Amino acid sequence: MSGGVDSSVVAGMLHRRGLAIVGLTMQLWNQRRLPELTSESGPTGRCCSLDDVYDARYVAQHLGIPYYVVNFEQRFEEQVVKPFIDEYLAGRTPIPCTLCNNFIKFDQFLDMAAGVGAEMIATGHYARISRDNSTGRYQMRKSVDAAKDQTYFLFGLEQQQLARTLFPLGEFTKPQVRELARELGLPVAEKPDSQEICFVPNGDYAGFIDAYFREQGITPEHTRGEILDREGHVLGEHLGVHHFTVGQRRGLRIAAGEPLYVIATEPASQRVIVGRNEDLLRARLIANDVNWISIPPIAAPVRAQVKIRNKHLAAWATLYPADAPKRIEVHFDEPQRAVTPGQGAVFYDGDLVLGGGWIE
Repeated sequence: MSGGVDSSVVAGMLHRRGLAIVGLTMQLWNQRRLPELTSESGPTGRCCSLDDVYDARYVAQHLGIPYYVVNFEQRFEEQVVKPFIDEYLAGRTPIPCTLCNNFIKFDQFLDMAAGVGAEMIATGHYARISRDNSTGRYQMRKSVDAAKDQTYFLFGLEQQQLARTLFPLGEFTKPQVRELARELGLPVAEKPDSQEICFVPNGDYAGFIDAYFREQGITPEHTRGEILDREGHVLGEHLGVHHFTVGQRRGLRIAAGEPLYVIATEPASQRVIVGRNEDLLRARLIANDVNWISIPPIAAPVRAQVKIRNKHLAAWATLYPADAPKRIEVHFDEPQRAVTPGQGAVFYDGDLVLGGGWIE
């Protein structure tokens, strides 16, 4: 229970069905850390705040169910926050929500649930799980509400995790969920959705990394470097490659007669390469650590629609087994803009989630 309307409605739905349920909230990040990142109006719009814990407890009290807060702060910092920082410093753009799903919510949280005698966990994610009786394999599908679908962030879930997970909201639209919250009399029925990452209150990733280093007493290696065009001409300087991501236009602070975009970062040389919009187009990518969900690992080329970031319109491509296990080569029918290392490449067949991996 995150304290938001989605997980609260799930608790209310299952309670109304007469199931024996326990509400658990994960304490992931101390919101009092790095206070310089919090605006004067307070940490609004992010998940997992202290107010969210209060709201989750209030909902549990309203439903009359047991409720506990479980502390995963240390695990979260080791498995999500530090890899997030390492990835940015390595010139990649990580997805902390996917890391949290893989290593916390559907790993440690499942173990915690078993510890209190729960056979399954239920969350407020917008996705659907079904079982193919002919193969015995659990499958994942997009949610009915395309605008709220969260399958892009769930590509790391494995069969044993899907077998013990419920996504009751996958068949509902967000307006229907709001109406259910009102029908159940939940005190969070009108609560706005969270938008920001729980440990980055102002959306400034680079600022978070700098503040975290100051807190830890870490003096980063030399990060200042040059901004160059594709021909190698120096156009300006920067304070660190972790301030940039592929496709970025704002914040370059260089004078040019046309719009320029980040097309690559080179952490080893601390160089940021910029170019025109057309320079961002890529026809291929390599995906590593691929997890196959709804189908077994492929041994021959497969046609699929591929998303390369959450808001990306999935593009048709052919998937080819690469030169190592869990590596896939993706050949797009049409070149795609801003294929970004560190992001996910998730493969779909219509609404069926075939699997996904990390862009190399």
